[in-house]
Amino acid sequence: MKILELNSQTKKNILSDLLKRSPNNYGQYEETVNEILRNVRENGDRAVFDYTLKFDRFALTPENIRVTREEIDEAYEKLDPELIKVLKKSAENIRAFHTKQLRSSWFDAKPDGTILGMKITPIEKVGVYVPGGKAAYPSSVLMNVVPAKVAGVDRVIMTTPPGADGKVNPGTLAAADIAGVDEIYKVGGAQAIAALAFGTESITKVDKITGPGNIFVALAKKAVYGYVSIDSIAGPSEILVLADETANPRYAAADLLSQAEHDELASAILITTSRELAQTVNREVEGFVQVLERREIIQKSLDNYGYILIAESMEDAIDAVNEIASEHLEILTKNPFETMTRIRNAGAIFLGEHASEPLGDYFAGPNHILPTNGTAKFFSPVNVDDFIKKSSIISYSREALETVSGDIQLFAKSEGLTAHANSIKVRFES
Repeated sequence: MKILELNSQTKKNILSDLLKRSPNNYGQYEETVNEILRNVRENGDRAVFDYTLKFDRFALTPENIRVTREEIDEAYEKLDPELIKVLKKSAENIRAFHTKQLRSSWFDAKPDGTILGMKITPIEKVGVYVPGGKAAYPSSVLMNVVPAKVAGVDRVIMTTPPGADGKVNPGTLAAADIAGVDEIYKVGGAQAIAALAFGTESITKVDKITGPGNIFVALAKKAVYGYVSIDSIAGPSEILVLADETANPRYAAADLLSQAEHDELASAILITTSRELAQTVNREVEGFVQVLERREIIQKSLDNYGYILIAESMEDAIDAVNEIASEHLEILTKNPFETMTRIRNAGAIFLGEHASEPLGDYFAGPNHILPTNGTAKFFSPVNVDDFIKKSSIISYSREALETVSGDIQLFAKSEGLTAHANSIKVRFES
């Protein structure tokens, strides 16, 4: 990892470096994605079947596009029973955490006959995209689907690419069943996003699409936003460890590598006030890389986006943390809870040496679908609010409206909207 002094210039350079990984910088693929979206929108199932044969080498038909109950049962049989137990425990933790986020509709009635309120309604149909192949993550299935079901979504429709044999990853199917998915279709890539956004003969159009995917999926989600809602445009994974001299360097090194193994574009950054810790962590990282299975991916990630920054003070370190706004932030300081109060921007915050990032990825309950590429400055983790919508409620009695009718007419006329003013005026004609 590159060891640098933290100053305004290094911070600026690193921020610029990290932003190069944003899906917004992959414009060369947009034309291909837009052609797929257009084709699926115009030709429905036929286009989906053609793309699946081309990219996944499986011949889809109206009869085999949907995963059957028998296929789900077969998936359970292929999995370690202990893993199934863990999936169920994780789902319960996710369900318990997200249930605390539920809110009720509210109404405020006043004696003059004024009633104002907010009606909260679950989204009716949600599409969840799940990657396939080597990038199959049952944990992400749980993180997408469980909050949607907690929110009260009627239909959760999942798409995921099949293998050349037409099979779907068994862990993906088991997780989907445990989470409560209503329908599963064997479609991947940008064509799956198009099918969910526009609908085909086999796949129902949804109201919102969530879930991670490759660059083609990310660009497709970006392109269909407006036809449907989406969760976010996910970028490569990130971890930032904020540490002082009290941190365990071996823990810090292991946690940095937990994200570097995702892909070559993942970033792993340590910011510390201790030069000795910085050097020790670097040695620990080098030792781990030699023995970890995904060492080639990890090494490329560290070569491209691995940094150890030495700060003169904790104030400077925290300023950098808030500027970078990392997806995952671990705080390994003498008093992590006090340090946490000074953090403004992070997707998920892990406090103390026993709260390592994989705890959040798999089991604790908070969502692991988090804002990336600095978007934690204005985006939040996936949560129950992502699967609801709100309607304002307004009701006035004649007496309540008459009291404010002059004010409304004056306001409307000041904007040149005399029909607005007239709509109030006619209610009080003699």
